[in-house]
Amino acid sequence: MHLDIALVAAGALVGLLVGLTGTGGGALMTPMLVLLFGVAPTTAIASDLVASVLMRPVGALVHWRRHRVDQRVVALLCAGSVPAAFAGTYVLHRFGTAAAEVAPQRLLGAALVIGGGAMMARHLLTGRAGPARPIRGATAATVLTGVVGGFLVGLTSVGAGSLMMMALMLLYPSMASDRLVGTDLAQSVPLALGASIGALVFGHVSLSITAAVTIGAVPATLAGSLISSRRASAVARPLITAMVVMSGLKYLGLTTMPLAVALIPVGALVAASFTARRIRTTRASAVASTLDHSTGLRP
Repeated sequence: MHLDIALVAAGALVGLLVGLTGTGGGALMTPMLVLLFGVAPTTAIASDLVASVLMRPVGALVHWRRHRVDQRVVALLCAGSVPAAFAGTYVLHRFGTAAAEVAPQRLLGAALVIGGGAMMARHLLTGRAGPARPIRGATAATVLTGVVGGFLVGLTSVGAGSLMMMALMLLYPSMASDRLVGTDLAQSVPLALGASIGALVFGHVSLSITAAVTIGAVPATLAGSLISSRRASAVARPLITAMVVMSGLKYLGLTTMPLAVALIPVGALVAASFTARRIRTTRASAVASTLDHSTGLRP
């Protein structure tokens, strides 16, 4: 079996970003396989799903050992996502190959654009870190999130990170960032397993692609998770968000020139969302520091 070094490097890049942020697995790897390596969309989606079965447990275990996982939320998400993911792979299989490749490609593009928007919205809505106090009706909404996200993962390999993390931010607005990353990585393990079983059953997987991606992704995911479990990193998030949205627009049919023009507002929106979060965090820290000094307390 030929091992493509470029695919190994691509897997390492995506694995590092997944470990750091909990997002970007399917949203980055699948477009890279299709746009840069010329892999058919259905094969890219299925191969990425199988590779994630080996990649994500590494990051999830690091967060689990450091108690950065909300086990109840993971169970609720998986109750909906695992069967829905298998159903998504079946629908992907029904699309077929050859001329019908356009259908999953368009669906993938829509999922990427929605996911990118979800990432930006998440940073606009992020509040102070603290215990996970859910909103009313969060239990049922969490299971429903698992169903929708799982189906998208099975169909496009996108959704486990960006879309589900956005839903978790809305349902559990005070969940700390490191706990959010750990919870998302943990729920993605059984989700990816359910989706990959479907992918293997319906026969779209390329073992050579999966092997190359896994070899690069596993150690890189471990490294990223060790960093994010100690301190939630936001350095890679703006880059991930921009890449997700631009890849989605490309899948939706934008040619080179419109894509270049779209980069301007996309970049501006990404910068605005992350700048807003930085300003809000700085102000909150300043207020807390003022209160501490006024009451005679010390950090």
